[in-house]
Amino acid sequence: MISAGPFPLMALIAALAALVGWAFARALVPAAGGLRGRAGAVVLDALLLGVLGARVAHVVLHAPDYLAGPLAIIRLGDGGYLPWAGVAVALAYALWATRRQLPRKPVLLGLFASGALWLVAAMAVFAVQRSTIALPLDVALADVHGKAVPLSAHAGKPLVLNLWASWCGPCRREMPALVEAQRAHPQIGFVFANQGEEMADVAAYLAQTRLEADNVLLDADSLLMQRTGARALPTTLFFGGDGRLRGVHMGELSRAGLQARLRELE
Repeated sequence: MISAGPFPLMALIAALAALVGWAFARALVPAAGGLRGRAGAVVLDALLLGVLGARVAHVVLHAPDYLAGPLAIIRLGDGGYLPWAGVAVALAYALWATRRQLPRKPVLLGLFASGALWLVAAMAVFAVQRSTIALPLDVALADVHGKAVPLSAHAGKPLVLNLWASWCGPCRREMPALVEAQRAHPQIGFVFANQGEEMADVAAYLAQTRLEADNVLLDADSLLMQRTGARALPTTLFFGGDGRLRGVHMGELSRAGLQARLRELE
Protein backbone atom coordinates (compact mmCIF):
# COMPACT_ATOMS: atom_id res chain seq x y z
CA MET A 1 0.00 0.00 0.00
CA ILE A 2 1.60 3.26 -1.06
CA SER A 3 -0.61 5.83 0.57
CA ALA A 4 -1.65 4.69 3.99
CA GLY A 5 -3.95 7.25 5.42
CA PRO A 6 -3.50 10.34 7.45
CA PHE A 7 -0.12 11.69 6.50
CA PRO A 8 2.42 9.23 5.03
CA LEU A 9 3.39 9.58 1.39
CA MET A 10 1.00 12.35 0.36
CA ALA A 11 2.38 14.60 3.10
CA LEU A 12 5.89 13.94 1.84
CA ILE A 13 4.80 14.76 -1.71
CA ALA A 14 3.15 17.98 -0.51
CA ALA A 15 6.32 19.01 1.32
CA LEU A 16 8.42 18.26 -1.75
CA ALA A 17 6.03 20.21 -3.99
CA ALA A 18 6.21 23.20 -1.65
CA LEU A 19 10.00 23.03 -1.66
CA VAL A 20 10.06 22.95 -5.47
CA GLY A 21 7.75 25.95 -5.69
CA TRP A 22 9.86 27.86 -3.16
CA ALA A 23 13.08 27.13 -5.05
CA PHE A 24 11.49 27.88 -8.43
CA ALA A 25 10.25 31.30 -7.34
CA ARG A 26 13.62 32.20 -5.83
CA ALA A 27 15.47 31.13 -8.96
CA LEU A 28 13.38 33.43 -11.16
CA VAL A 29 14.02 36.53 -9.07
CA PRO A 30 17.26 38.45 -9.78
CA ALA A 31 19.82 38.19 -7.02
CA ALA A 32 20.15 41.95 -6.85
CA GLY A 33 17.53 43.69 -4.78
CA GLY A 34 17.23 41.17 -1.96
CA LEU A 35 13.79 39.95 -3.03
CA ARG A 36 14.59 36.27 -3.53
CA GLY A 37 13.88 35.32 0.06
CA ARG A 38 10.64 37.28 0.05
CA ALA A 39 9.44 35.55 -3.15
CA GLY A 40 10.04 32.10 -1.69
CA ALA A 41 8.31 33.05 1.56
CA VAL A 42 5.23 34.30 -0.29
CA VAL A 43 4.97 31.00 -2.16
CA LEU A 44 5.10 29.00 1.08
CA ASP A 45 2.62 31.33 2.80
CA ALA A 46 0.23 31.12 -0.16
CA LEU A 47 0.39 27.32 -0.19
CA LEU A 48 -0.28 27.11 3.55
CA LEU A 49 -3.20 29.53 3.31
CA GLY A 50 -4.53 27.58 0.33
CA VAL A 51 -4.57 24.34 2.32
CA LEU A 52 -6.29 26.04 5.24
CA GLY A 53 -8.77 27.72 2.90
CA ALA A 54 -9.65 24.42 1.24
CA ARG A 55 -10.15 22.83 4.66
CA VAL A 56 -12.29 25.66 6.03
CA ALA A 57 -14.47 25.70 2.92
CA HIS A 58 -15.06 21.95 3.22
CA VAL A 59 -15.93 22.23 6.92
CA VAL A 60 -18.38 25.07 6.27
CA LEU A 61 -19.99 23.18 3.39
CA HIS A 62 -20.44 20.08 5.56
CA ALA A 63 -20.85 21.75 8.95
CA PRO A 64 -23.45 19.26 10.30
CA ASP A 65 -20.88 16.46 10.01
CA TYR A 66 -18.53 18.32 12.35
CA LEU A 67 -21.00 19.45 15.01
CA ALA A 68 -20.88 16.11 16.85
CA GLY A 69 -17.07 16.14 16.99
CA PRO A 70 -15.58 19.60 16.44
CA LEU A 71 -12.05 18.34 17.08
CA ALA A 72 -12.25 16.57 13.73
CA ILE A 73 -11.88 20.00 12.12
CA ILE A 74 -8.18 20.13 13.00
CA ARG A 75 -7.46 16.54 11.95
CA LEU A 76 -6.12 17.55 8.57
CA GLY A 77 -5.11 14.01 7.64
CA ASP A 78 -8.69 12.82 7.97
CA GLY A 79 -9.55 14.08 4.50
CA GLY A 80 -11.99 16.76 3.44
CA TYR A 81 -10.80 19.68 1.31
CA LEU A 82 -12.44 21.88 -1.32
CA PRO A 83 -9.68 22.27 -3.93
CA TRP A 84 -11.07 25.23 -5.82
CA ALA A 85 -11.45 27.23 -2.62
CA GLY A 86 -7.83 26.50 -1.78
CA VAL A 87 -6.66 27.61 -5.21
CA ALA A 88 -8.66 30.83 -4.92
CA VAL A 89 -7.23 31.64 -1.49
CA ALA A 90 -3.65 30.92 -2.57
CA LEU A 91 -3.95 33.06 -5.71
CA ALA A 92 -5.66 35.90 -3.88
CA TYR A 93 -2.91 36.04 -1.30
CA ALA A 94 -0.16 35.83 -3.94
CA LEU A 95 -1.71 38.69 -5.92
CA TRP A 96 -2.06 40.79 -2.78
CA ALA A 97 1.51 40.08 -1.61
CA THR A 98 2.97 41.06 -5.00
CA ARG A 99 1.00 44.27 -5.41
CA ARG A 100 4.06 46.50 -4.86
CA GLN A 101 7.78 45.79 -5.20
CA LEU A 102 7.85 42.00 -5.30
CA PRO A 103 7.82 40.55 -8.86
CA ARG A 104 4.52 38.76 -9.44
CA LYS A 105 5.44 36.35 -12.22
CA PRO A 106 8.04 34.32 -10.27
CA VAL A 107 5.63 33.85 -7.38
CA LEU A 108 2.77 32.72 -9.60
CA LEU A 109 5.04 30.36 -11.51
CA GLY A 110 6.31 28.95 -8.22
CA LEU A 111 2.74 28.27 -7.12
CA PHE A 112 1.97 26.66 -10.46
CA ALA A 113 5.04 24.43 -10.19
CA SER A 114 4.01 23.30 -6.71
CA GLY A 115 0.44 22.58 -7.72
CA ALA A 116 1.39 20.76 -10.91
CA LEU A 117 3.93 18.54 -9.15
CA TRP A 118 1.51 17.65 -6.36
CA LEU A 119 -1.33 16.91 -8.78
CA VAL A 120 0.75 14.68 -11.05
CA ALA A 121 2.30 12.82 -8.11
CA ALA A 122 -1.06 12.33 -6.38
CA MET A 123 -2.63 10.97 -9.56
CA ALA A 124 0.31 8.60 -10.04
CA VAL A 125 0.08 7.30 -6.46
CA PHE A 126 -3.65 6.67 -6.73
CA ALA A 127 -3.25 5.00 -10.13
CA VAL A 128 -0.71 2.59 -8.66
CA GLN A 129 -3.01 1.88 -5.72
CA ARG A 130 -5.96 1.15 -7.98
CA SER A 131 -3.89 -1.16 -10.15
CA THR A 132 -2.46 -3.14 -7.24
CA ILE A 133 -5.38 -3.33 -4.79
CA ALA A 134 -8.67 -4.91 -5.79
CA LEU A 135 -11.55 -6.30 -3.76
CA PRO A 136 -10.46 -9.89 -2.97
CA LEU A 137 -13.65 -11.62 -4.06
CA ASP A 138 -12.03 -15.05 -3.78
CA VAL A 139 -11.56 -14.71 -0.01
CA ALA A 140 -14.07 -16.29 2.39
CA LEU A 141 -13.98 -15.47 6.11
CA ALA A 142 -15.81 -16.93 9.09
CA ASP A 143 -18.50 -15.00 10.93
CA VAL A 144 -18.77 -15.05 14.74
CA HIS A 145 -20.77 -18.28 14.50
CA GLY A 146 -18.13 -20.04 12.41
CA LYS A 147 -20.04 -19.87 9.12
CA ALA A 148 -17.98 -19.13 6.00
CA VAL A 149 -18.95 -15.86 4.30
CA PRO A 150 -17.38 -15.07 0.90
CA LEU A 151 -16.56 -11.46 0.13
CA SER A 152 -18.05 -12.10 -3.30
CA ALA A 153 -21.43 -11.76 -1.59
CA HIS A 154 -20.80 -8.00 -1.68
CA ALA A 155 -19.94 -7.81 -5.37
CA GLY A 156 -21.83 -5.24 -7.41
CA LYS A 157 -22.25 -2.59 -4.70
CA PRO A 158 -19.95 -0.11 -2.97
CA LEU A 159 -18.11 -1.63 -0.03
CA VAL A 160 -16.32 -0.33 3.05
CA LEU A 161 -13.78 -2.90 4.24
CA ASN A 162 -12.53 -2.18 7.76
CA LEU A 163 -9.53 -4.11 9.07
CA TRP A 164 -9.49 -4.00 12.86
CA ALA A 165 -8.67 -5.75 16.15
CA SER A 166 -10.22 -5.50 19.60
CA TRP A 167 -6.86 -4.69 21.23
CA CYS A 168 -6.40 -1.69 18.92
CA GLY A 169 -7.42 1.56 20.62
CA PRO A 170 -8.08 3.58 17.45
CA CYS A 171 -10.10 0.64 16.08
CA ARG A 172 -12.31 0.67 19.15
CA ARG A 173 -12.80 4.43 19.01
CA GLU A 174 -13.85 4.52 15.37
CA MET A 175 -16.10 1.45 15.48
CA PRO A 176 -19.28 3.23 16.74
CA ALA A 177 -19.10 5.71 13.85
CA LEU A 178 -18.70 2.87 11.35
CA VAL A 179 -21.63 0.94 12.82
CA GLU A 180 -23.81 4.06 12.67
CA ALA A 181 -22.81 4.58 9.05
CA GLN A 182 -23.67 0.97 8.26
CA ARG A 183 -27.22 1.57 9.45
CA ALA A 184 -27.54 4.95 7.74
CA HIS A 185 -26.24 3.75 4.35
CA PRO A 186 -27.90 0.42 3.52
CA GLN A 187 -26.93 0.87 -0.14
CA ILE A 188 -23.26 0.54 0.85
CA GLY A 189 -21.85 -2.73 2.13
CA PHE A 190 -19.75 -2.76 5.30
CA VAL A 191 -17.43 -5.59 6.32
CA PHE A 192 -15.59 -5.51 9.64
CA ALA A 193 -12.75 -7.98 9.16
CA ASN A 194 -11.06 -8.73 12.48
CA GLN A 195 -7.37 -9.45 12.04
CA GLY A 196 -5.70 -12.33 13.84
CA GLU A 197 -7.95 -12.82 16.87
CA GLU A 198 -9.85 -15.81 18.20
CA MET A 199 -13.62 -16.05 17.88
CA ALA A 200 -14.07 -15.92 21.66
CA ASP A 201 -12.13 -12.65 21.94
CA VAL A 202 -14.16 -10.98 19.20
CA ALA A 203 -17.46 -12.22 20.64
CA ALA A 204 -16.48 -10.95 24.09
CA TYR A 205 -15.63 -7.52 22.69
CA LEU A 206 -18.93 -7.23 20.83
CA ALA A 207 -20.85 -8.30 23.93
CA GLN A 208 -18.98 -5.84 26.12
CA THR A 209 -19.49 -2.87 23.81
CA ARG A 210 -23.02 -3.90 22.75
CA LEU A 211 -22.23 -2.92 19.19
CA GLU A 212 -24.83 -4.33 16.81
CA ALA A 213 -22.65 -4.53 13.74
CA ASP A 214 -23.48 -6.73 10.77
CA ASN A 215 -20.82 -8.56 8.77
CA VAL A 216 -18.25 -8.91 11.54
CA LEU A 217 -15.90 -11.52 10.10
CA LEU A 218 -12.79 -13.28 11.40
CA ASP A 219 -9.56 -13.21 9.43
CA ALA A 220 -7.46 -15.40 11.72
CA ASP A 221 -4.44 -15.42 9.41
CA SER A 222 -4.65 -11.68 8.58
CA LEU A 223 -4.99 -12.63 4.92
CA LEU A 224 -6.65 -9.35 4.00
CA MET A 225 -3.76 -7.34 5.39
CA GLN A 226 -1.46 -9.33 3.14
CA ARG A 227 -3.69 -9.02 0.09
CA THR A 228 -4.26 -5.27 0.47
CA GLY A 229 -0.78 -4.36 1.68
CA ALA A 230 -2.09 -2.84 4.91
CA ARG A 231 0.70 -2.35 7.44
CA ALA A 232 -1.19 -1.13 10.50
CA LEU A 233 -4.60 -1.16 12.15
CA PRO A 234 -7.11 0.20 11.66
CA THR A 235 -7.05 0.36 7.88
CA THR A 236 -10.25 1.11 5.99
CA LEU A 237 -10.57 0.51 2.25
CA PHE A 238 -13.34 1.94 0.10
CA PHE A 239 -14.36 0.06 -3.06
CA GLY A 240 -16.80 1.12 -5.76
CA GLY A 241 -19.54 -1.09 -7.12
CA ASP A 242 -17.13 -2.22 -9.83
CA GLY A 243 -14.77 -3.65 -7.20
CA ARG A 244 -12.10 -1.03 -7.86
CA LEU A 245 -10.40 0.85 -5.07
CA ARG A 246 -11.69 4.36 -4.46
CA GLY A 247 -9.75 5.26 -1.33
CA VAL A 248 -7.68 4.03 1.60
CA HIS A 249 -7.38 5.39 5.11
CA MET A 250 -4.95 4.14 7.72
CA GLY A 251 -5.63 5.21 11.27
CA GLU A 252 -8.72 6.30 13.13
CA LEU A 253 -11.55 7.78 11.06
CA SER A 254 -13.69 10.54 12.53
CA ARG A 255 -17.40 10.68 11.76
CA ALA A 256 -16.87 13.69 9.53
CA GLY A 257 -14.00 12.04 7.69
CA LEU A 258 -16.03 8.90 7.18
CA GLN A 259 -18.97 10.85 5.80
CA ALA A 260 -16.67 12.56 3.30
CA ARG A 261 -15.47 9.15 2.10
CA LEU A 262 -18.99 7.76 1.85
CA ARG A 263 -20.14 10.69 -0.26
CA GLU A 264 -17.48 9.73 -2.78
CA LEU A 265 -18.94 6.20 -3.00
CA GLU A 266 -22.55 7.27 -3.49
